Amino acid sequence: MATSWLPLTQPDQLTDIVRESHEHPVIIFKHSTTCSISATAKAKLERQWPDAALPEGTPLYYLDLLRFRPISAQIAQEFGVQHESPQLLLIQDGKCTYHASHMGIRLADVAEEVK
Repeated sequence: MATSWLPLTQPDQLTDIVRESHEHPVIIFKHSTTCSISATAKAKLERQWPDAALPEGTPLYYLDLLRFRPISAQIAQEFGVQHESPQLLLIQDGKCTYHASHMGIRLADVAEEVK
């Protein structure tokens, strides 16, 4: 399974993500395009994706924090998770059921949390 990033660029997409998460898990990756740690975490995530034990078709949303900072704040408020960068959130049944940041982002951990 190849990484297929879905750009998260509009605040109203969060409503769609919440709705979608009632059907299947949804992943959001928050990325700072000027941070080397964030770039390393993104590359690690992309390397892990083909072997991830996630349900086929699990959407992976990508948020460019520098271009869409207000959406990051909206994510923190909507899901009750303090903002970090880089950060990965697993959304299921309308709630964030798992999150990790920096080098703690591992898809094997995410897969274990999928219901």
